[in-house]
Amino acid sequence: MKRLTLAALALMISTPAFADPVLGMYKTQPGDNGNFGHVELYQCDASICGVIRKAFDASGAEIPSDNIGRRMIWDMQAQGDGAYGKGKIWAPDRDKTYSSKMELSGNSLKVSGCVIGICRAQNWTRVR
Repeated sequence: MKRLTLAALALMISTPAFADPVLGMYKTQPGDNGNFGHVELYQCDASICGVIRKAFDASGAEIPSDNIGRRMIWDMQAQGDGAYGKGKIWAPDRDKTYSSKMELSGNSLKVSGCVIGICRAQNWTRVR
């Protein structure tokens, strides 16, 4: 019995956890003000969340921002085949929260959202 328990424990330890392919850092498209950011997508419980890690002005220079560290995406659910949905996204340039979905294709992430019938979409690029 002791050997069986040890074997099961060894198997669990040696089995790698499979990370969701969408996890990582992405460069957003510029917002209404020309600024853009780096958003890190990470696993949060059973969903995907995203937080703003860096902000840049239109020239590409890193700038200070009160939004750094702020959650931008939450409750995003994997739907299969690179699709994600049923999430929320906060747009810093308009200070609005949208119902959101995402679609991953290679290193490109199409992010879209709607609020009261008004929709927006961006293509983000993986930076790491």
